[in-house]
Amino acid sequence: MTDIQSLQQEWPLPSRPRPVVIIGAGGIVNDAHLPAYKKAGFFVQGVYDLDTERAKGTAAQWGIGRVYETLEQAVSETGVVFDLALPPSAVMGVLDALPDGAVVLIQKPMGKDLAQARAIVAVCQRKKLLAAINHQLRFAPYMLAVRDAIGRGCLGSVSDVEMQLNVADPWHLFPFLEAMERVEIQVHSIHYLDLIRSLLGDPAGVYALTIADARYPRLKSTRSSIILNYGSKTRVCLSLNHNYAHGEKGQSAMFKFEGTDGVIWVQLGVMLDYPEGRPDTVQVKLRGQDWKNLMLTGSWFPDAFIGPMSNLQRFSSGEDPALLTDVHDVLRTMVLVEAAYVSSASGGTPLCA
Repeated sequence: MTDIQSLQQEWPLPSRPRPVVIIGAGGIVNDAHLPAYKKAGFFVQGVYDLDTERAKGTAAQWGIGRVYETLEQAVSETGVVFDLALPPSAVMGVLDALPDGAVVLIQKPMGKDLAQARAIVAVCQRKKLLAAINHQLRFAPYMLAVRDAIGRGCLGSVSDVEMQLNVADPWHLFPFLEAMERVEIQVHSIHYLDLIRSLLGDPAGVYALTIADARYPRLKSTRSSIILNYGSKTRVCLSLNHNYAHGEKGQSAMFKFEGTDGVIWVQLGVMLDYPEGRPDTVQVKLRGQDWKNLMLTGSWFPDAFIGPMSNLQRFSSGEDPALLTDVHDVLRTMVLVEAAYVSSASGGTPLCA
């Protein structure tokens, strides 16, 4: 009988961690990267941003010893991991500036579209970069537990995966989204698609519709319905509404992973009343056992951000056998995202006359 509290919730830390050089000092760095690195004990050697004053503010807040005046200064460091917390449009230029053979963690998404993702992979290959993408939801404590449960066979054969999202996102916090042609899937639901791929492999196809909302006329899309085709044995469905406008009652941010021998329900608390968030919950029902609550060791923010950096560092030193979010693997996530947009643009199957 499986003790659910024994499920893995943390990725092991590197035994000889490298210093980190952060390029980009925006909100995600201060809200997630640096809190995670502080918790893990990673040493941040320096920070660079086009806005030097912003970099200085970040350095002062987090006790970082060096602020680089130029990108050239930042990329001249050796023996470090470069943490690129940049918008997709800025990634290629920085990758080109890195020394050949550098170790680099790149913020998701991997480019604004599939063509840019392929260009990122090409430059990483040309410069022999050891590069991973910061798809950190894979490493959230509750998702590591789900991965472990599936790997141990606790759920039997996975038969049904469902994501239900009804939340009121504070879109005013993300004005940069107004300039983007692709919003909901490219920026948000890519997390869920990447996670599902990492658990189940690539689907055979995707059916999708992503649409705007008249209440947010400057945003290209804020709601999506996505079905992944894993054949007749596993149904995968995502219903995603970021504009739920009826208060706390009825809000949801739930993942269900159901198998022939059990089911796991995960509430992603950070998505409820974002950015303050609500508690995460994980409820598990295995064959022959009563419902149980998994006691969690952390959350998506900031704990999941420890995982990609740890995995990258451990892989670079030979401690981990696989780099889970290697750019080549995440390219397949970008292929899936592209297919979802193609499906949405197709308009579905017309009704017969």
